[in-house]
Amino acid sequence: MSRHGPTRRSFLADTGLGFTGLALGAMLFKDGVGRAAGPETGTESGPHHPPKAKNVIWIFLCGGVSHLESWDPKPALNTHAGKSIADTPFADAVKSETKEVVEGNPKHGNRKTLMGLNCGTARYGKSGLLAADWWRHTAAMADDLAVVRSVWTTDNDHGAMLQFHTGRHVREGAHPTIGSWACYGLGAATDNLPEYVVLGLPPGDCCGGEWAHGAAYLGPEHAGVRLTLDGAAPLPFGKLPPGKTAREQAAEFGLIGKLNRLSGIDYPDDPQLQARIKSYELAFKMQTAVPDTLELEKESAKTRALYGMDRPETAPFGKICLTARRLVERGVRFVQVYHGGGGGGDWDAHSKIKDNHTKLSTQTDKPIAGLLKDLKQRGMLKDTLVVWATEFGRSPGAEGDGRDHHPQAFSVWLAGGGVTGGVVHGKTDEIGFHGVEDRHYVTDVHATVLHQLGLDPRRLEVPGRKRLEIDFGKPITGIIG
Repeated sequence: MSRHGPTRRSFLADTGLGFTGLALGAMLFKDGVGRAAGPETGTESGPHHPPKAKNVIWIFLCGGVSHLESWDPKPALNTHAGKSIADTPFADAVKSETKEVVEGNPKHGNRKTLMGLNCGTARYGKSGLLAADWWRHTAAMADDLAVVRSVWTTDNDHGAMLQFHTGRHVREGAHPTIGSWACYGLGAATDNLPEYVVLGLPPGDCCGGEWAHGAAYLGPEHAGVRLTLDGAAPLPFGKLPPGKTAREQAAEFGLIGKLNRLSGIDYPDDPQLQARIKSYELAFKMQTAVPDTLELEKESAKTRALYGMDRPETAPFGKICLTARRLVERGVRFVQVYHGGGGGGDWDAHSKIKDNHTKLSTQTDKPIAGLLKDLKQRGMLKDTLVVWATEFGRSPGAEGDGRDHHPQAFSVWLAGGGVTGGVVHGKTDEIGFHGVEDRHYVTDVHATVLHQLGLDPRRLEVPGRKRLEIDFGKPITGIIG
């Protein structure tokens, strides 16, 4: 061949790429994807230091759970119920209400008439954790919980759901989420299930949608993969196509892989194409692994009852929590569990908070407690970090018979994975308005999770991608052993 013409290797590469393009083009077209967004750099080798946890189950309740009627009850609210804050010893609380709110929605805030607690409280465990009756099953595990009462965020609307997962305001768009950073840093621990699985209905598009478990510039291979537990198809691509045998499909994927390798003879691998091919190969393996994982009937009746699967009000979320345990048991690195997703979230109790939170806590409390108990009795809690979170709390002041959004202070808890149980970290003022000790922006929760997984957030930076100082957060040293 002429020195100016194509080489034999180039010809093979172009031919291979062409065939690969034809095969993948049809598959991508069926997916409704013209070109997959891909990573710009490879996975880190991590961990950076000895890990305390191997897996994470991240439970996120969408809409804003009242911290006042969950993990930070305030008796002073009953004492001063019905009074204007200005007529109580806490008049100064509202003076800095909007100090840290960024581009806030003016419809939220300025609720100045205090509302009493809508449920009872009790102390639990040897640690004497004060918690609301709505969460009595989970609170019974008090000596395994590290409750952080002083978390804050800057969005006073439900874009805070996205912010809780990325650390960035919703108006800044998509950024890698905590789950994607964990998987980017450590890689997969199993080769037949996704490294990052999503259960339950995500936030609505108003509030982050798929971005809340996305990977942004880290690439689609590190994004959460949704599993649907209702119906015969947990994954739209997770079953054999009609009329095709497993052997035929294996041969098809083998051919695509060979052609793709040919395309690398002269040209660097296209990371976007590689990510998509990897997803199809994983999908093929998942056709066996996913059905096995979801066969909850193989669990004993006692175990299913532990999760509340024997009662109609707790069975749906119990099924999700039990599936989460089965996923981490099989090596899934990060399991994100949503409750109350869609739109602004079911927990958004601007009115009738007593009815709303009674109903939703009944759905979730026993299954979450069951998950903790089950992990503990199987010896898995020491390696599995469980996080309970929501995007913000609810206002001490009343909004009719509900409570408004409250980003100034709210609660999360962590359990297992080397976290110290039976502790309360951080403190809010007497009406739960502001954090007054050990305040933590949401990325401190991220940094804590990554630290327990053996990762240093500052060593996960991607060249060419600017991160802010606040993105990194700092591990909450008061709760880790």
